[in-house]
Amino acid sequence: MSTVVEDHALARIVTDAPQYRSARVALRYDPGDPDSVRFAFPGGREWAFPRALLETGLRAPARLGDVEIWPCGRVQAVVEFHTPDGVAVVQFDTTSLIRFLRHTYAVATPATQR
Repeated sequence: MSTVVEDHALARIVTDAPQYRSARVALRYDPGDPDSVRFAFPGGREWAFPRALLETGLRAPARLGDVEIWPCGRVQAVVEFHTPDGVAVVQFDTTSLIRFLRHTYAVATPATQR
């Protein structure tokens, strides 16, 4: 039986409004699909993308398909989700994302290390 990892992170939804909106995002990893992670937002919207993209994007700008990730200063990271209707820009504390990645590695090593 595989252990599914689920962490939560407080995210800031970036808009042109004077104040940002916060959202609690579920960060999910299923060892049955060892190469991807899922970010589930309130309202039911969920994005799946490669775990390696998340790791790379915390160190330098990285994009694959409709997801782009880059470090923002020393303690934050930005994740952009692109759709035909527009772009959602979400900011996370890097420590939350690193903690999540560590939890995923505790249950399954990256594909390049298997």
